[in-house]
Amino acid sequence: MKAIVYNKYGPPDVLELKEVEKPNSGDNEVLVKIHAAAVNYGNLVLLKGEPFLARFAFGLLKPKYSIPGGDIAGRVEAVGPNVKQYQPGDDVFGDLSGCGWGGFAEYVSVPENALAPKPSNMSFEEAAAVPMAAVTALQSLRDKGKIQPGQKVLIYGASGGVGTFAIQIAKSFGTEVTAVCSTRNVEIVRSIGADHVIDYTKEDFSKQTEQYDLILGTNGFQSISVFKRALRPDGIFVHVGGSGAQMFQTMVLGPWISMAGSRKMASFLQRPNQKDLIFMKELFEAGKVKPVIDRRYKLSEVPEAFKYFEEGHAQGKVVIIV
Repeated sequence: MKAIVYNKYGPPDVLELKEVEKPNSGDNEVLVKIHAAAVNYGNLVLLKGEPFLARFAFGLLKPKYSIPGGDIAGRVEAVGPNVKQYQPGDDVFGDLSGCGWGGFAEYVSVPENALAPKPSNMSFEEAAAVPMAAVTALQSLRDKGKIQPGQKVLIYGASGGVGTFAIQIAKSFGTEVTAVCSTRNVEIVRSIGADHVIDYTKEDFSKQTEQYDLILGTNGFQSISVFKRALRPDGIFVHVGGSGAQMFQTMVLGPWISMAGSRKMASFLQRPNQKDLIFMKELFEAGKVKPVIDRRYKLSEVPEAFKYFEEGHAQGKVVIIV
């Protein structure tokens, strides 16, 4: 089969399209013929081995996993004798980041709990855009942010993969959503449900006076003191993505701020979860959430897809057609 392979950390140019051995389904595994995959921030960490601490999970001197790619959608080709949830011909989607990656390939063999039935009203490309980003948005809002109906929620970095899902998920919980993005993304975030939009190229967010019950930071370089001022008493700021300095502040200063007052500052790391994938499947089938896809690339064009993605201006998701 064809797959994107690399054996050293570095820029997208270290990725190569090669012929590799097609996997077999183990006793507890599902062999999936991949129709589409997607690029995520986690893929970029896996590619570059940065930040350095990530190498303790991904390989200290060279990559532990030779085929990157986390999000997939495809069709079950074979199942192991102990698999109970799927059979050949089933359409599925899933997040492989917890079971060895391998999504940028024509086939992959994975544990059945890494997958969920593909939403019936979505194409393979749309479904591949979902798992990591949507579950990140769901877990950060619901589990870490304790989202409640009627709250005022702000999404900073609202036009990226996590941000576009976060807007829609927050609306599905019955909240009032404010999105922060640049001018080129204003119409996109409005079209998926944002009640209010702050264009950071025209308005200095650090000087705005509105306060929010929950702030989700998915991108940006603001000091966390800016987000603290924008929180209501008992409000929560959840850092999902952003600059290294912002992440460091949240991890080091956040606990002290949280202990010293009623406002909470927390960092968040998504964990693959089949139940949450199924929860998202139900939201998609109910028409409450839809993926925003910016660009599509062929499997042979994965290096170009990474180059575009690492520029940081993708509107929603970047999808790979296998």
